[in-house]
Amino acid sequence: MKEYITVIGGGLAGTEVALQIAKRKIKVKLYEMKPIKFSPAHNSSNLAEIVCSNSFKSNLLTNACGLLKEELRRLGSELIRIADKNSVPAGQALAVDRDNFSKEVTKCVENNPYIEVIHKEVTNIEEMAKEGIVIIATGPLTSEGLQEQIQKITGVDKLHFYDAAAPIVTKESINFDIAFYGDRYSQEKKKDESIEEWKQRLEKEEKSYINLPMNKEEYESFWQQLTEAEVVNLHEFEKREIFEGCMPIEIMAKRGRDTLRYGPLKPVGFDDPRTGKRPYAIIQLRQDDKCATLYNIVGFQTNLKYGEQKRVFSNIPGLEKAEFIKYGVMHRNTYIDSTQLLDETYNLRKNKNVYFAGQITGVEGYVESISSGMVVALNAIDDFGDGGKNHRFSEYTVIGALAKYISTPNSKFQPMNANFGILPLLEGNKIKDKKERYLALANRSLSNLNIIF
Repeated sequence: MKEYITVIGGGLAGTEVALQIAKRKIKVKLYEMKPIKFSPAHNSSNLAEIVCSNSFKSNLLTNACGLLKEELRRLGSELIRIADKNSVPAGQALAVDRDNFSKEVTKCVENNPYIEVIHKEVTNIEEMAKEGIVIIATGPLTSEGLQEQIQKITGVDKLHFYDAAAPIVTKESINFDIAFYGDRYSQEKKKDESIEEWKQRLEKEEKSYINLPMNKEEYESFWQQLTEAEVVNLHEFEKREIFEGCMPIEIMAKRGRDTLRYGPLKPVGFDDPRTGKRPYAIIQLRQDDKCATLYNIVGFQTNLKYGEQKRVFSNIPGLEKAEFIKYGVMHRNTYIDSTQLLDETYNLRKNKNVYFAGQITGVEGYVESISSGMVVALNAIDDFGDGGKNHRFSEYTVIGALAKYISTPNSKFQPMNANFGILPLLEGNKIKDKKERYLALANRSLSNLNIIF
């Protein structure tokens, strides 16, 4: 074995990994291709460059990302410590001075006697992994040369290009006075059925989709708001890749008032249980997790701004009080099929010398990337020693639930950020007040944080 651990990528996950390993007085070789070569979205030569928003989201324990940050603080995260130190006023959220944050991370890494920073693009992972531990933390804009290497070591022909995803809502926030279960055509009332017989049959049938019916007035109001809503401006390189293979729902809507009714909102094969008649349009929600607590809005890949998604989609009948745990996104984001390739420690199942960390694993967000780096670092440190331990965090913690999410087989795998929907439900009587329920989940998480098995 080599006398050091190799880390590829100097973003949020990679620098957290390097600093955690160095804290244990183990040598690290950190490869970062900047400033020799830049991705289309990066322009600073500093490590841990923040490309998008400067917000690390809420600090409240009643917010899943706030809870995740508190878990990381208690675990000794170096990047959360630096983020706290370089925070700027942002109410209940943690926002940072992005330049000062990146500069301080860079300084901490470069001044650490156990870390050697090598500015070079890596294209020989296979050789590196034959002799020691390699951690790949190259982010959503991994270079083409490295992509080819990742394909070789994973045995997968191509990586995912995350070009579009629909919003995800919690099942408990859907209004079932309007919504109903059922699959197209099998849900439809048969000619020889009475209303009562039809409803009894529906109760017994498999509940695959949740459906939201709309009358003409409701549909046209939604269509008007959708076509007028504000969108996110994409990079030029993203526009070329995304729009060739996927159509945002707002662009589809602008092609004509009834375009959606002949596409993803087609009402054929359904009857509204409230009226026994076919609705004017229908929106379907598909189960997104094994526990059936999360549902994605089918066909709603979108480039609308997050605030606009909340405003427009909450006006859909049945989603008036919807809790969006993930908004729709459209951008270039390379990631591996972690559910088939990685275990709960982010270790490659077919090569124990290789770990992945950060957004390339399918965790989405700054804090989530840092959390994956923490899990990887702790396990790589053990492997570097006697290799006798596995740091698998409890699924009751957000850090553990994210690790479980990306490593649990799922044919419809999508990148995921921190949310309470991926945590197991509370036992006992249901707490109706959302803040109280989230606080109970947070307290359970923190009490389980040190239980590592």
